[in-house]
Amino acid sequence: MNRKQFIESLGATCRNWTWSWSFVNEKKKVVIFGAWDRNTDGNTSLILSEDWEVGRKGRKQPAYEQAREHIRLVEEEGYKLMTFPMKYSDANKGEDGTGPAKIEGFEPKLTEKSLKKVAGKWYASDGLLGSLLPEEVESPEQFIEGASKVIAVNTYERNAEARAKCIKHHGYECAVCKFDFAAFYGSIGEKYIHVHHVVPLSEIGREYILNPIKDLVPICPNCHAIIHRTRPAIDVEQLRRHLEERNGKDT
Repeated sequence: MNRKQFIESLGATCRNWTWSWSFVNEKKKVVIFGAWDRNTDGNTSLILSEDWEVGRKGRKQPAYEQAREHIRLVEEEGYKLMTFPMKYSDANKGEDGTGPAKIEGFEPKLTEKSLKKVAGKWYASDGLLGSLLPEEVESPEQFIEGASKVIAVNTYERNAEARAKCIKHHGYECAVCKFDFAAFYGSIGEKYIHVHHVVPLSEIGREYILNPIKDLVPICPNCHAIIHRTRPAIDVEQLRRHLEERNGKDT
């Protein structure tokens, strides 16, 4: 059974079977998204991002408009959200790293999900986002990176010298929520903050020399934990926007 046969067996359809990763069964009011393995952490998958509307070469992605409409059906029309696993392949990408995504395979298994939005990204979740808590361990690793693409919080966020240079430049205030431990807790909170790598290692794809000022930012433990609750991790600006949107709703 191929992907089209699987989707049609569920009574769902799409505009184009080549580039679609979202589908809809109007009769049963069900929206189905393929969940890429590279965007899945545990039971949570990133299924749509505003960043996907335009590709790296400035071209509009043909599937984005349809996927955004399907998200709207879930958010506003009460459609049920379901996902099935898809395996990502870079086979269509050129030497510059650009090119359309290719499905290497899929699993014909549907799972009901709830929809969660964080700024301009939508996640399909089983109700809870991931529970990974980033830990900071002071250790004397070098600034050279690129050895691992698996560990969510790597040694560059733990390096004592890199951390010190980052904080010397940026200070101890959280780059997302502006929380200051010393201002809130007094002396017991002085000089306490986590640091976070701005660009995920998986997007760098090569060994490079870390710049502690440009590549690291101070983040409070709460924001740091939230950033690492999804795969790919939420970026700093995205979480900042999310907080601003929420604060705007409360006023």
